Amino acid sequence: MGRFTISRLLAPDLVRPLSKSICPTTTTTVRQWTRLFSQSRPASDVWNPPQQPSAQQNGTPGAQTWDRLVKSVMGDALAGRPAASNPEDLSGTLPIEEEEDSHEPYHFHIYSHKHNTHITLTKPNRDALLSLSCGNIGFKKSGRKHYDSAYQLGAYFIDKMHQKGLVKKINKLEVVLRGFGAGREAVVKVLMGNEGKLLRGKIVRVSDSTRLKFGGTRSKRKRRLG
Repeated sequence: MGRFTISRLLAPDLVRPLSKSICPTTTTTVRQWTRLFSQSRPASDVWNPPQQPSAQQNGTPGAQTWDRLVKSVMGDALAGRPAASNPEDLSGTLPIEEEEDSHEPYHFHIYSHKHNTHITLTKPNRDALLSLSCGNIGFKKSGRKHYDSAYQLGAYFIDKMHQKGLVKKINKLEVVLRGFGAGREAVVKVLMGNEGKLLRGKIVRVSDSTRLKFGGTRSKRKRRLG
């Protein structure tokens, strides 16, 4: 029998690897504390957090009242108004936020070319509200390209705006010009005249969106007369 075998029989705990060594004292202590804890507190007993007393029990405002108070104080701070001194000053409902005026104005498009004149009124998001051309007021064929037909179109268009109540609704207006036909100057004259006196004060910008061709394919041959 070898020396190593004799040592294992006499002192087995000394031969065990260090990674598997177990302290009997520590194991016994942990088992005792586990048994005592399980006996003193049953497993079915689950800890529940204490619930907040309701508003009727202690007389303090409820959760909804505090939410209204926080929102009101934040709204007053952002608007520069003094905050309420106590929750009782709050009304039953929150103040309705005033609808902010849109930064983008309404658009009054004037598209004039050598054959006709078109006027379109659009919302700030570019949705069309009213659109008319010289053909809509009775001019046919070559009669739609003249200065007089465009002037009558401008006057009729503004009258339509008054009938639909759009003039009172508009706060800011942008005039967008396109093309160099005879109707360009005619409609501008209408806006500067007696018909457009209620719209002139609302015009905040005048822009030109005429298309400028560059590059691309070769243009069509110009027409020559005579």
